Amino acid sequence: MTRRLLLYTRTADYRHDSIPDAVAAVRGLGRFVVEHTEDPADLEKPLDGYALVVFLSTSGEVLTPAGRERLARYVDSGGGFAGVHAAACTEYGWPYYGELLGARFVRHPDFQPGRAVVEDPGHPATRALPAVWDVSDEWYDFDANPRHRARVLLSADETSYEGGGMGADHPLAWCREHGAGGGRVFYTALGHASDAYRDPAFLSHLDGGLGWAGRLYA
Repeated sequence: MTRRLLLYTRTADYRHDSIPDAVAAVRGLGRFVVEHTEDPADLEKPLDGYALVVFLSTSGEVLTPAGRERLARYVDSGGGFAGVHAAACTEYGWPYYGELLGARFVRHPDFQPGRAVVEDPGHPATRALPAVWDVSDEWYDFDANPRHRARVLLSADETSYEGGGMGADHPLAWCREHGAGGGRVFYTALGHASDAYRDPAFLSHLDGGLGWAGRLYA
């Protein structure tokens, strides 16, 4: 059975230069047949044929009311959803989306190297990573700590970089189930720069997260 992935990269605010490289990388993972779009009308159509919907570095208000309704119905009934990087900077006017993702972006310091700490080495998104991962990114701060509602996979060590604003408990990637249908949700704050999409460690993280949300793994 062919497993299809709908990859959405529409931006209504800041647009990342890395988006073309990110799209190519997701295609290159080879786990799904990837359908890429920036047309909100494609989110107004039935989504049941997709194993996974991915918002990758989306920003601002990117859905129509009909698209919001379709996406909510899809995840609530058991569909998979993944957000990458600026997906947390998306749909601030839609409360459901914040609940779905688990937290929203509020700020980030300058792009810089730091350390990410694996909290759950058994998850597909983290099992190929070193226990302490040296990586460069924007180190997003969020409006809430998602730990009480999500399984935290990766956290930021704020002592390893300048400008962190969440303190000692700073989730960076997590997963959760959503709705009565048990829809799977994965989010990673990493993925700002084009170089990330050529980094084997990051690609293994992304591949495992998308695979889990798309039910390639138990």
